[in-house]
Amino acid sequence: MKTYLYSLIVVLLFSCELFGQTADEQYIRQLSKEQTISWNKGDIEQFMTGYWNNDSLLFVGKSGPKYGYNTTLENYRKNYPDTVAMGTLRFDLLQMKRLSALYYFVVGKFHLRRSIGDLEGHFTLLFKKLKGKWVIVADHSS
Repeated sequence: MKTYLYSLIVVLLFSCELFGQTADEQYIRQLSKEQTISWNKGDIEQFMTGYWNNDSLLFVGKSGPKYGYNTTLENYRKNYPDTVAMGTLRFDLLQMKRLSALYYFVVGKFHLRRSIGDLEGHFTLLFKKLKGKWVIVADHSS
């Protein structure tokens, strides 16, 4: 019985690795889900907890690179001043690639369903593990 349970555990752990479900990837996927929930509640501040709260945070959008957590937060507030502008967000994570023990690269697609016109595009995120938590240190959304 012990051999069977041990074999089953090994198979399950191996399967999780094969299908992109490492603990780190699960953390990043959960963070993405939490950001979506926060956005859809109209809570930009809570949405931003997934980002690195630092002046070196990089956000690249249609107006080029901008630096800083506060700058990024203010740009979100300016571009999405209310729940009508924010709409309903959906993320699709298309690729997650571990670059090292400290970095993950993520490619995804976003879709905002809005009464004033839908928006959609793609994004690339660079995550860094800081103090045991994964945070977005660079975001390029278009």
